[in-house]
Amino acid sequence: MRVLVTGGAGFIGSHLVDRFLQAGFSVRVLDSLDRKTHPNGRPAYLSPSVEFLHGSVTDRRLLRKALEDVDVVSHQAAYQDYMPDFSKFMHVNGVGTALLYELIVQDRLPVKKVIVASSQAVYGEGQYECLKHGLFLPRPRSHEQLARGEWEVQCPRCGNQAAPLLLSEEHTNPFNQYAVSKLSEEKTALGLGWLHGIPTVALRYSITQGARQSLYNHYSGVCRIFFSRALRALPLIIYEDGRQTRDFVHVQDVVDANMLVLENDEANFQAFNVGSGKRTTVLEYAEAVLARIGSEVDLQVSGEYRRGDNRHSVSSIGNLRQIGWKPYRDLSAIMDDFLEWIESVGGVPEEVTDAYGKMRRAGVVLTSSC
Repeated sequence: MRVLVTGGAGFIGSHLVDRFLQAGFSVRVLDSLDRKTHPNGRPAYLSPSVEFLHGSVTDRRLLRKALEDVDVVSHQAAYQDYMPDFSKFMHVNGVGTALLYELIVQDRLPVKKVIVASSQAVYGEGQYECLKHGLFLPRPRSHEQLARGEWEVQCPRCGNQAAPLLLSEEHTNPFNQYAVSKLSEEKTALGLGWLHGIPTVALRYSITQGARQSLYNHYSGVCRIFFSRALRALPLIIYEDGRQTRDFVHVQDVVDANMLVLENDEANFQAFNVGSGKRTTVLEYAEAVLARIGSEVDLQVSGEYRRGDNRHSVSSIGNLRQIGWKPYRDLSAIMDDFLEWIESVGGVPEEVTDAYGKMRRAGVVLTSSC
């Protein structure tokens, strides 16, 4: 069996490559080696036994070459950032996925299954319940509300603070450019897969963390940001009031989910959440990082906020549990594995970019009046 892993040099993709090799697959990788994530080119952790193609999933000729004699496609390639490159999100994530199916259908390629990496971002601001008016899907909190330092989501009908619900698969509501592109990607994949008889599964990853997360990419998340700053004795900058909640999942649990749906036909033509199902505040996360490395740097609750961030995002994982998956690794395992990896590569590199400063200059990070 030959598998194509798009984005296979990346964080999640490379762990999938390792698992496919362990399972006896012949592995081909297609990766653009974006310099914002891979400034030094092909990473050392990518197995030398893979067949490697360097380029973009939007390159028609290259993608067709990558699909030759492939049984399974693990489509992990994606453009991710906080910067306002609006068109690039849709071009890479949406158009690249459409091209994948176009080539499979056009050339009648015998692909047996496609697994697409989607994102918890497709839920937008989330799913909430008002005691008076019930379930609603909110618009993103307005700039005016956030500028006043009013962080919680309010019912649009009565103005009362509403309670966040665990995110269930049936209610999507994306607003920012990345979220819209990922919903476009999974809708394209599931729809074309169904119409043309190509078994397809979309997996909506929560915030995935662990070894090999890029130390350079702005989008690589709070684990990279907090550890990088704490290890350099810099204060940890907390947006809003730090009480926003997130759902963190270990990369190996994500790999387990991918391998499960590969073998399970019950998963075909569905989208599943892959997360921990547990709420963790940003403040709790920051405090755990400092405790893990024994640092006494300051926690700086800045009152700033990031344009497009949602207040609470924790996924329901009941549907994937029903077909045999569950997360085994907790937040402490995430931190242990990430810190061990940083140490294995010689610590935080000197040339890590100032993502915070760059986002402020681009108008992505703004300041409230509180």
